[in-house]
Amino acid sequence: MKINKVEKHYDVIVVGGGMSGVIAAIASARNGAKTLIIDQNGYFGGTLTANGVGPMMTFFAGDKQVILGIGEEMVSRLKRKGYSPGHVLDTTNYISYVTPFSAEGLKIVLDEMTTEAGADILFHSYLIDLKRNNNLIESILIANKDGITKFTSDVFIDATGDADLAVMADVPFQLGRETDNAMQPLTMNLKVYGVDTNELRRTVIEDPKKFPRLNRDLNVMKNTEILSFVGFDEEFNRAKKEGKLNIPREDILFFETSTPGEFILNTSRIINESGVSAEGLTRAEIIGRKQCEELYKFLVESIPGFKNAKVAYTGPSVGVRGTRQIKGLYTLTNQDVLENRHFKSTIAHSGYPIDIHNPKGEGTLSVHVSQSKEIAHNQFDKSVFDNYYRIPFEIMVTNEIDNLIVTGRCVSASFEAQAAIRTTPTMTALGQAAGTAAWIASKQKESVKAIDIKMLQETLISQGSYIEI
Repeated sequence: MKINKVEKHYDVIVVGGGMSGVIAAIASARNGAKTLIIDQNGYFGGTLTANGVGPMMTFFAGDKQVILGIGEEMVSRLKRKGYSPGHVLDTTNYISYVTPFSAEGLKIVLDEMTTEAGADILFHSYLIDLKRNNNLIESILIANKDGITKFTSDVFIDATGDADLAVMADVPFQLGRETDNAMQPLTMNLKVYGVDTNELRRTVIEDPKKFPRLNRDLNVMKNTEILSFVGFDEEFNRAKKEGKLNIPREDILFFETSTPGEFILNTSRIINESGVSAEGLTRAEIIGRKQCEELYKFLVESIPGFKNAKVAYTGPSVGVRGTRQIKGLYTLTNQDVLENRHFKSTIAHSGYPIDIHNPKGEGTLSVHVSQSKEIAHNQFDKSVFDNYYRIPFEIMVTNEIDNLIVTGRCVSASFEAQAAIRTTPTMTALGQAAGTAAWIASKQKESVKAIDIKMLQETLISQGSYIEI
């Protein structure tokens, strides 16, 4: 293969422009590191822009905001530009607050924040190989319209979501669930517009017993303008029995965006396919679009408020909840999450519960922090929202490589713990920690495992992050 001549050496290279990766690049560049970020798409945002995911869930634990920093700055910019209402109450009563947004607005805001920070950007670029020398990654090969180019860097950040860079460097990993390698289902999100939100809301208020999760606190639905919704179990399951739907899920989950009457349907469920297989992803795209077609027809025919709804788009690409988890210096466990284990190396917090979509079909398990099992609707106490947990730095670094930091959903965590920390706001906190740690390691010319954790924590706090030490 013809390889282009290396033109630039970087202090930090970030591979992957999802939420964790782009925040890492912003943090690294703002601190003065010469930073490059590459992504396979033509925009940043990962699942929020490439997979149609929304809203952001959640920056809060009850009424306490436990995720701040660059992630909160991003939300503030979206709000100022009219691309988000900011944090609003979750009318599904699953968590306390969600953050709706415009996907197109998010692309613009992340472009602005990254370029203002001074980071170099390469879109439409793929990691294809690397050169490892003992315990260091010397260089990576990137393929794009320029051909194949080699880049060198002091520190590399793997923000691919699937640990692609780490696996190329022979870092050990766990694929999916420890017992059987099963991975959470993939989802093709469907976005529709023209929904009568008021009719949808009236349906619940007139017959609240039919919607047990929403009925945990109807006042939230009555007093919140933007609607998050889960339910219609009876109609959904009847359609499945009649052969109108072939979605192995138990209910409909949908969220209004920052545009009134526009909803994201997070309802398709693609099981037994792998997010790290080209063939699996291809099948998932086809299955997902078919499920969305069935879902749309069902909504128009059977669900109040959707009679005049139109399809905006699917995806654009199928969404992946989890694949590989690196085996780092420490592996975060479900006990760590549920019991809020204290770590001296804490670099982030989160209040999002363990949220496991059944890898084999119907069923979604949700266990909140401080609980040992899922809470029945009629016994639900919203005080569980107040609890949150700590995330240590060691889940982002490995025994094998001295100049690699891993961030995003593929960090070192058990299947259950990953199901808690994988959502967007937590990713922003991990990304800021990763980018800041990479800057410190590059500046001090030392292993990422040897950086001063206290310096990392103090820098994060001084730059707006929320950390309890």
